[in-house]
Amino acid sequence: MKIPAASFHSLTWMLAGLVSIGPLAIDAYLPAMPQIATSLDTSIHHVELTLSVFLVGFALGQLFGGPFSDQYGRRLTILSGLGIFALGSLLAALTPSIEVLWLARVLQAFGGGIGVVNTMAVVRDLYSGRDSARALSRIVSIMLAAPLLAPFIGSGILLFSNWRGIFAALMLYALALLLVLLRTLPETRQAAVQVSMNPLRRYWSVIRHRPTLGFLSATAFSHAGMFAFITGSALVYMEYYGVSVQLFPVLFGMNILTLVVCNRLNVYFLNRTSPLRLLKIGQTIQLIFGASLLLAFLLFELPLWVVVVLIMLFMGQHGFIMANGISSAVDYFPQSAATASAVITATGFMVGAASGTLVGLLGDGSPIPMLAVMAACPMLGILLRTLLHRDLQISPEQ
Repeated sequence: MKIPAASFHSLTWMLAGLVSIGPLAIDAYLPAMPQIATSLDTSIHHVELTLSVFLVGFALGQLFGGPFSDQYGRRLTILSGLGIFALGSLLAALTPSIEVLWLARVLQAFGGGIGVVNTMAVVRDLYSGRDSARALSRIVSIMLAAPLLAPFIGSGILLFSNWRGIFAALMLYALALLLVLLRTLPETRQAAVQVSMNPLRRYWSVIRHRPTLGFLSATAFSHAGMFAFITGSALVYMEYYGVSVQLFPVLFGMNILTLVVCNRLNVYFLNRTSPLRLLKIGQTIQLIFGASLLLAFLLFELPLWVVVVLIMLFMGQHGFIMANGISSAVDYFPQSAATASAVITATGFMVGAASGTLVGLLGDGSPIPMLAVMAACPMLGILLRTLLHRDLQISPEQ
């Protein structure tokens, strides 16, 4: 089922605002990490863990929200998730210790995951195949403004407030979005066939499906490479290279610009080739730049601008991998779109949390741990996708 172009245009903006809540919560407080460590009398590595626990909570929220949405509808699930996110943001703004901040981030992430998983489900309710990939790419193109602006927003808040103001702003954003969606969001679940299958059986139907597992592996390790960079970026840019709080958002945002460009190219090339082919190209290019960056840094003392450019090219490939991987996988499950989306995206955030934690644990003050994890992720993604798709006939539309 499709809806008129004008209606989907407004729905696209609403869904982009919803899915942006994750990048905003992840990236807005990055410039404040050193200040948070000082304020809560802890180490920056403990503050970095707030990112990893957020990713775990975000994944759990999606795993809960997927089957809940398939059973009770997109609208109720989205609004409930936004309310929980706002509550977690308030707790984070008022936290007295790093331990309470970890808890607040889990609660915040759980609510965000419940809401965000429905973005892919709403698109799948209305579209399939290449149309689904195009719709997701358009939403991602708008959504990418969030990680581009988030560090600037965080730095701007720090000019007249402290790090607690960043979490207060996230709470206000969630409440504003909740009020808008309460009045305007339609229930698209009616466009899909109602199902009564047990949630565990729905999860099992996704997990045992080899083609889906291949796409899941590709998207999960692309996520892992991205979050390895996000976790280590503050230390590498601000501590190792001495970048200022004001310049850090600029360097960080340049990666988002590359993502935007690649995402728009993805929409263009989808008119000419399949999502699977574009996915493979994105993975290959990501491996080339990830391995080149690590090898070059091991051999030479790379200047900052070379590191920035190569990371930009690495991160940009995420724009080819995510929309094509998710749309191709979810297309197999029209009756359980939210559950399938939950498995795929939650796995990505879980693997991302593991890669981010690994970067922190291996941290030696140099960029090498971050770069090593970034280089390993596309290699593993390609290997697992190839093994899982071996001897399978994938639809030409995918």
